[in-house]
Amino acid sequence: MSKHFDANGDYVRYEFSEFGGKFRPTNYEIPSPRGQEVLLKVDFCGVCHSDVHVHEGYYGLGQGRKLDLGERGIKLPVTLGHEVVGTVVSVGDEVNNVLIGQQKLIYPWIGCGECSVCQRGEENLCTKPGSLGIFKPGGYSEYILVPHHKYLEDLGKLNPANASLLACSGLTTFSAIKKIQPIHSDEFVVVIGCGGLGQLAIKTLVLSGNKNVIAVDVSEEKREIAKTSGARFAFDPRDKKIAEQVTEAGSDNCIAVLDFVGNDETMELGLNVLRKGGKFVAVGLHGGEIRYPIPFLITKAISIIGSYTGTLTEMKELVEFANKHDLANIPVEIRPLKDAYSAVEDLSAGKVPGRIILKND
Repeated sequence: MSKHFDANGDYVRYEFSEFGGKFRPTNYEIPSPRGQEVLLKVDFCGVCHSDVHVHEGYYGLGQGRKLDLGERGIKLPVTLGHEVVGTVVSVGDEVNNVLIGQQKLIYPWIGCGECSVCQRGEENLCTKPGSLGIFKPGGYSEYILVPHHKYLEDLGKLNPANASLLACSGLTTFSAIKKIQPIHSDEFVVVIGCGGLGQLAIKTLVLSGNKNVIAVDVSEEKREIAKTSGARFAFDPRDKKIAEQVTEAGSDNCIAVLDFVGNDETMELGLNVLRKGGKFVAVGLHGGEIRYPIPFLITKAISIIGSYTGTLTEMKELVEFANKHDLANIPVEIRPLKDAYSAVEDLSAGKVPGRIILKND
């Protein structure tokens, strides 16, 4: 039985019933949490590029091939939204009711809890995922049900709207950056794609003491934001000599590339500018294939690493880091929850220089 919730009746979730289709407001009965479950009123929810891919229903594999997300276990209808800050309104009978009224950041990358991967604390890599906003209803909603209170994190002094980004965008960049550490003072890191994730990555690198950051983006506006965030150089990848420009700017010492786009061209660029022993971390999911000569891979001792968001422990580390450094202070636009569909459309069309945050009034 749940505790201390005086609301009743229905609530609205904004969901789609076919991949690529419009969202519709749908009424559901407000759930009563049981056991370790926690019910939160959604306060803010970030709009992430993963939402775009899930809405489309596929990842591009290159050469016209697609990875069908329906075949990967995503069941319709879907309520998106995995970057959620909410206020606890009700808890199951196995949860201390002191949580009632507290505002929390939700860790959405929930696994089965039983396999060896989950037991290692890597629920984000579970092969039987129950991720909020993907496999279970997410934050494009008035309320959200979380299966265990351990997935809730205190905000500290963070702005709650911006703090929502830490659950995916911030966590994804934080985990990717941990994979390229340590970075010495004379080494350079290349950040490809300077949207919301790229901007957070640049800020995280700079605030961590890594001053040699090279930004790459097709948008002049985003290149300027990248420099404001601390990048030493910013280049347009459409320039025919982009690889030479990046290599020269990095003094032939680019130790790592963080690719937040993830297509054929960006991966080719990233692999070509790395020095010996460099690490290429693929984060973006725009789609394509890796083409790289095997002898170069071996003789240059290059590492190619796929990075898929981060662990619950890493999110706790990130929130602590963000509180110390005001990390989440990036350009955001607040829109009402009812505008979720247009927000996903605008992000898909590349019309969003920073990030969109949905607010549930």
